[in-house]
Amino acid sequence: MATVLVVEDSTPQREMIAELLKKHGLSVVKAGGGNDALKYLQAKRPDLVVLDIIMPSPNGYEVCRKLKGHPKTREIPVIMCSCKGEEFDRYWGMKVGADAYIAKPFHPDELLEAVRQLLG
Repeated sequence: MATVLVVEDSTPQREMIAELLKKHGLSVVKAGGGNDALKYLQAKRPDLVVLDIIMPSPNGYEVCRKLKGHPKTREIPVIMCSCKGEEFDRYWGMKVGADAYIAKPFHPDELLEAVRQLLG
């Protein structure tokens, strides 16, 4: 069973994403912010990360940059999932290493399809 780390500072959003992924047979670990995510990533290696951008320091861009810049975690796929939906935001998400970018609000199938593609 694949493990997905969901990094989202909004509890309702975090729970909604986690429940959606669990319903589709994935194991989910939740982090309420960037620091929690980085601590988890030092100890464990999830199969995929769903990452919000706007959250207390470090923000999602910084977390993604650190994750993709470290030899032990650089191969972990990252889906950035944010209310920042402008083309500029997508550009920066991909520039820091995100493998996919989904703007909120999103349809559940959109997230599930990105997860399926990245997990193979």
